[in-house]
Amino acid sequence: MSPIHDVTVKSISLRGGEMNPERFFPWIQKITQTEGPNILRLKGIIAFKGDEERYVVQGVHMIVEGDHQRPWKEGEKRESRLVFIGRELDFDKIEKSFLACQANASTPMPA
Repeated sequence: MSPIHDVTVKSISLRGGEMNPERFFPWIQKITQTEGPNILRLKGIIAFKGDEERYVVQGVHMIVEGDHQRPWKEGEKRESRLVFIGRELDFDKIEKSFLACQANASTPMPA
């Protein structure tokens, strides 16, 4: 094992409410294309408004995939959680654009 720890690798943990799929899917595609070389890993569980199943998303660099996992359990909090692990990721920009994907978001999508 190497005694060198790569301090440039950081994680970004995001939480939000139910997402609008018409905002989320273009956003995740854009973020992985623009930040892909810096994204070592991403994974999350997404709650889409009106969707009775949890959506699991994962990715490495510019490759992202997702699928429905299982129905939300009774009493289970319907929230979206997403984690990025990478280098030189802009937390504020990623968080702001992620939150703009929420179903109740009234702000326009950031450029």
